[in-house]
Amino acid sequence: MNAPHPMTQAEGSEAAELKVLIAAPRGFCAGVDRAIRIVELALQKYGAPVYVRHEIVHNRYVVDSLKAQGAIFVESLDQVPDGVPVVFSAHGVPKAVPAKAEMRGLDYIDATCPLVSKVHRQAERAHETGRHIVFVGHAGHPEVIGTLGQLPEGAMTLVESVDDVAALSPPDPEMLSFLTQTTLSVDDTRDIITALQHRFPAITGPRGEDICYATSNRQDAVKAIAGQCDRMIVIGAPNSSNSLRLVEVAERLGTPAHLVQRGTDVDPAWLENIATLGITAGASAPETLVREVIDAVASIRPVVEEVVVTAEENMVFKLPRGLEAA
Repeated sequence: MNAPHPMTQAEGSEAAELKVLIAAPRGFCAGVDRAIRIVELALQKYGAPVYVRHEIVHNRYVVDSLKAQGAIFVESLDQVPDGVPVVFSAHGVPKAVPAKAEMRGLDYIDATCPLVSKVHRQAERAHETGRHIVFVGHAGHPEVIGTLGQLPEGAMTLVESVDDVAALSPPDPEMLSFLTQTTLSVDDTRDIITALQHRFPAITGPRGEDICYATSNRQDAVKAIAGQCDRMIVIGAPNSSNSLRLVEVAERLGTPAHLVQRGTDVDPAWLENIATLGITAGASAPETLVREVIDAVASIRPVVEEVVVTAEENMVFKLPRGLEAA
């Protein structure tokens, strides 16, 4: 763990300036931007209410702002009344969900991130060739539930760790493929895939891991600044996989890190006896919350901000047909 730098101010004097390194890229990714825009355009096209199955993205601020515009969030399609539109979240849904919506005659719009949809298509193709799929992910995460639900039960096996790989007993070790959840730790996933390839040399996988560009970029940005920071703050929701991974990345490098949702979550004690603070945000956290957190820090200590850019992101995903001109 990095030893905090001693503060240089004299006892009882004004607090010393705090250097704040702001990671870039941070915050919203193209898939999140697209999903939020889909809900906003659906509200414009259909009028309120528009139902959304599951949180459109894992961020309370975003969900609450869409609620204020007329979105109603539910966990099950059974909670959606007849005759109203429903949006499926960016995390993706099992195939049974759109099938049920069609059976009920519901208008539905799929806001699944295109990079998650790509994993779904890869799963279908591997299954068609007779391969059993090992899926690397976190049990219970909506993206994992959605991906497992693309294929018949038993066609995929979920692994969460290297230990899980050791316990695998697939039906045919020569006919295996692996896929991964898009929001995992790059380092953890690499270890698990290495273990899979060591134990099952015939296993096939995608050309490059399925961890999305935004997840990888945000983790790389944390790696670039964590060693210079005495502490880090990650802005994101406690149920946001990619945000939790950012905390883990910082802490693995020896830098204490805290997950916060809003500026009010900043603990003044975190800012005592440190010289440099790092700040980043998960892919579901809007830039307005980054500014709110920086302002909260600045209300406790005078700050000097520096943005550290490790990659440029220009990705834009197309909107579903029928919404472009809404």
